[in-house]
Amino acid sequence: MKQIIPFTKMHGCGNDYIYVNAIRHPIADPSAAAVRWSDRHKGIGSDGLVLIDRSPIPEADFSMRIFNADGSEAMMCGNASRCIGKYLYERGLTDKTEIRLLTLSGVKTLLLHVAQPLPTHGNVAQPLPSHQGEGVGPVTSVTVDMGEPALEDESLFVASRGAGRGTFVSMGNPHYVIFTDDIDQVAQTGRILEHHPAFPQRCNIEFARLEPDGSIRTRVWERGSGVTQACGTGACATAVAACLTRCAGRESNIVMDGGTLHIEWRESDGHVLMTGPAAFVFDGEVEMPK
Repeated sequence: MKQIIPFTKMHGCGNDYIYVNAIRHPIADPSAAAVRWSDRHKGIGSDGLVLIDRSPIPEADFSMRIFNADGSEAMMCGNASRCIGKYLYERGLTDKTEIRLLTLSGVKTLLLHVAQPLPTHGNVAQPLPSHQGEGVGPVTSVTVDMGEPALEDESLFVASRGAGRGTFVSMGNPHYVIFTDDIDQVAQTGRILEHHPAFPQRCNIEFARLEPDGSIRTRVWERGSGVTQACGTGACATAVAACLTRCAGRESNIVMDGGTLHIEWRESDGHVLMTGPAAFVFDGEVEMPK
């Protein structure tokens, strides 16, 4: 008998994933499912697969596992965690606006920014946006406490086709940030640097350029997925690298292909806070791979 799995497609600044409520629909082989379903020609199409489940530890409310389009398991994804916050709240799995999410990079705190419910006129409620229950306002944006960056050996030179010295920042997953005017080399050079010997576990590669308005235009090559519209941890790493290299202060707007994320590297405790949108795309059903 075929196993049919309900799913939800969501994106954060264009970084799109397939979300499955694994509490109700566990996936036996998520790596295989990610490869098959992420195919943009023969599958649903996405940057990967995200499983939302109960937390096995009391320190967190829910857990997240994320699998890239090539089937490899990722440590953390900021855009996906924002989408999970919106999913959990608007689908009625929680009424909390502060959610503790267990990831392979530890427990992350999500702060949901919720609009007020739409007003009623007489006994007739105004139409609510899709995916919302009665009396529930939409989650307009989510702030994720990404914790402290790891900065060991942050200054690193990786020679490859003109890519110069960059800054290594770990946000629970590894990033190499290069400030350059040629950010469009992302596909050509990012592919090479992901597998550079300096990165035995492979690496996410960011190419960033300081703009006249003070924002930072960034393009990203994600390990296991290639060029993506946005990367939450990559935006955080870029903001930290900009501060370390004195290109920016402790707050930055990171402009990626799919949208803008606001990043604050908080001085009081060294935590990085990421704020940005999350959006539903569509719901569907898909057959489990054999």
